[in-house]
Amino acid sequence: MGWSTIAEVAASVALLLGCLLTLLAAIGLLRLSDVLARMHTTAKPQVLGVILSLVAVGLELQRGTDVAMLVAIGAFQLLTVPVAAHMVGRAAYRTGQVDTSLLDHDDLADELAEEERSAG
Repeated sequence: MGWSTIAEVAASVALLLGCLLTLLAAIGLLRLSDVLARMHTTAKPQVLGVILSLVAVGLELQRGTDVAMLVAIGAFQLLTVPVAAHMVGRAAYRTGQVDTSLLDHDDLADELAEEERSAG
C-alpha cells in the first residue's frame, strides 16, 4: 500500500466523520429545545466536523498553498466559533431566553448584579 492509497482512505474516513458530525449538529439544532443546548451543538461538533472535512480535503490536495489555506480556514473556525457562541449565550441570557433553573451555577447573574450596583 502506497502513501496515496493510505491518504485516500484517511481522507475518506475523515470526510465521512466530518459529514456525520455536521449532520448531528444540524439535527441537534433542530431537536434541542434550550438555547444553551442549541448553542453547544452548533459550536462543538460542527467545528470538529468542519476541521475533519478540511483535513480530508488537505489529504486529497496535498499542495502547500492549498493546505496553508485550509489551515487558515480551520484556525479561523477555531478562533471565531467559540467567541460567537459565547456572545449568543450572553445575549440569550440577558434577554431572558435562558431558563436559569437548569443552570448548576449562575456566574453571569452575579456579574450583572454587580454592574447594576455600580451603575445605580
